[in-house]
Amino acid sequence: MHKKDNPQLILASSSAYRRELLSRLQLPFITLVPNVDETPLASEKPTETALRLARLKAEAVASQLGDSSEALIIGSDQVATLDNLQIGKPGNHENALKQLQLMRGREVIFHTALCLLDTRKSAPDPLQVQDISTIVRFRELNDAELDAYLKIEKPYDCAGSAKNEALGITILSSIQSNDPTALTGLPLIALTSMLRNAGINFFS
Repeated sequence: MHKKDNPQLILASSSAYRRELLSRLQLPFITLVPNVDETPLASEKPTETALRLARLKAEAVASQLGDSSEALIIGSDQVATLDNLQIGKPGNHENALKQLQLMRGREVIFHTALCLLDTRKSAPDPLQVQDISTIVRFRELNDAELDAYLKIEKPYDCAGSAKNEALGITILSSIQSNDPTALTGLPLIALTSMLRNAGINFFS
């Protein structure tokens, strides 16, 4: 399959960070916003939440396209965990400060789930899903430093209250992952493998 013959690629996300990451692959794509309730289910493990939501986002966009569509749809979701408990998006300054106070000097695991939904009738593997874990250690910063960071960056829509791709990197002491872009929200190594499996050609 030549690059020009690749199926339509759709990113099921409104995230500017995911759009920037996907653009690195130099493949044409469009974005559509999925309408998905991201509330965790009762007794659901963090990995299960992330994988379920990534799949739901891809399926929500597929339903917008209709049964006759032939596209590759990318869904992704991220859940942060501390002591196996989910850490959601703070939503405001007060909650974000509480999160950072709880996480300082400690390791937090970020589960970034990826789903590639292939709607082509001839798709050999219609659904590919994977969870990529990233272990992040937060610096031991005082309340004034944490408060100042939040006022500058306002990461209130980010699980874990920090944007590692921006100033948030300064409040982290280490990042461990097999997929370096996973923490930002779209694991490109895993995605590249999925796209290759779907027959995508990157170089011609």
